[in-house]
Amino acid sequence: MGSILKPKTPSLPPPPAPIEAPEAELSAEEKARIKAEQDAIMRRRKGRKSTILTGPLGIQEDKEEKLKTLLGD
Repeated sequence: MGSILKPKTPSLPPPPAPIEAPEAELSAEEKARIKAEQDAIMRRRKGRKSTILTGPLGIQEDKEEKLKTLLGD
């Protein structure tokens, strides 16, 4: 009985054709800007990585580098 009272929905129109972006050459200034952005990203990644003191096996330090604690270790 529910199908009798519901109106039929019209079919959807076809999707629009994809728009092709024109291929343009980048100027030397734009290339330099993109290169500088990529270099900045790599510097930030390297900076974060150097602050990590542990590896997959835990803290990576030798006995000589280990600091003495106040409890007599």
